[in-house]
Amino acid sequence: MSFLDFKKNVSQINFDDYFSKVSKNDVLKALNKRKVDYYDYLTLLSPVGENCLEEMAQKSRELSLQHFGKTILLYTPMYLSNHCVNVCAYCGFNKENNIPRKKLTAEEIEKEAKQIAATGLKHILILTGESREETPVSYIKDSVKILKKYFQGIAIEIYPLEENEYKALIDAGVDSLTIYQEVYDEEIYDKVHISGPKKDYKYRLDAPERACKAQIRGVNIGALLGINNWREEAFMTGLHGQYLQDKYPEVELSISLPRMRPHVGHKNYKELVNDKNLVQIMLASRIFLPRAGITISTREQKSFRDNLVPLGVTKMSAGVSTEVGGHSSEEKTPSQFDISDERTVQEMKEMILSKGYQPIFKDWMAI
Repeated sequence: MSFLDFKKNVSQINFDDYFSKVSKNDVLKALNKRKVDYYDYLTLLSPVGENCLEEMAQKSRELSLQHFGKTILLYTPMYLSNHCVNVCAYCGFNKENNIPRKKLTAEEIEKEAKQIAATGLKHILILTGESREETPVSYIKDSVKILKKYFQGIAIEIYPLEENEYKALIDAGVDSLTIYQEVYDEEIYDKVHISGPKKDYKYRLDAPERACKAQIRGVNIGALLGINNWREEAFMTGLHGQYLQDKYPEVELSISLPRMRPHVGHKNYKELVNDKNLVQIMLASRIFLPRAGITISTREQKSFRDNLVPLGVTKMSAGVSTEVGGHSSEEKTPSQFDISDERTVQEMKEMILSKGYQPIFKDWMAI
């Protein structure tokens, strides 16, 4: 059974009807459980749950300390290319956007790697647009071989691959995959993915599982918050995470909570997600998936990110550029989206230490 089969079983839930019956006592009861089920998770995500954030924060903090201690892993994204064949309504790399396109050469990748490694970071996330012609698996593989000289952890955020392709990249040195479904609602997914291979909902949905079968070390999933009702999207993200964790317990699961940010060709979205909403998602997710990592990126304001440190976050990006070659190149390209927190790695390190937490630069090494 794939996650799509499981999703169909729970898609019959009428969210409005369920939420109308949730009481504060139901929320507190869920918080007192040793292990919460997905109905408890939905209860924690409810409008009534919004009034119990203090109680949820206390439980979330306890679970985070139990499973992760006072640590925050630091990483940064590295954009290899912005070539893309998709027309996606929410992305600055949309092929219909009239922007300069660029792909890093081997020499430029090495230069970028040296610049990032000089900050002390040991974990990196490499990204491309979705273009198998411009950035084939062979190009990703060659890039990873260069990056292995500078980094202990190399994650990819690229187009979905076949299981054997994930295996080839794992053998080359990739240790984890980040892939967002973007939106779990199938009708909205079809609407915002206008054309291109990304329009195939099921192929993308099954990508994390193909990577798990290929024995990848870690998988990071998420929904782009702001495209659809955030409670529904958070719920489906959590269920997807639970499905992967139960079926592949050896794989390190993480979830990300990215909110929509301005970008080239930006359109306004009516499904706004405020700071309080994001905190509720994060707390509920930690309580539902206590062993899962939680990533908060530089899409968020620095003061907001600072306040999240004790509440459940385990990974943060630092020294970020969302431009191709943005860490070292003088030739600027449009960013995928605007970032909010522009602090350097050193500034992020100092902030984390000031909160009584330990910034982690390396949390594992391949044997």
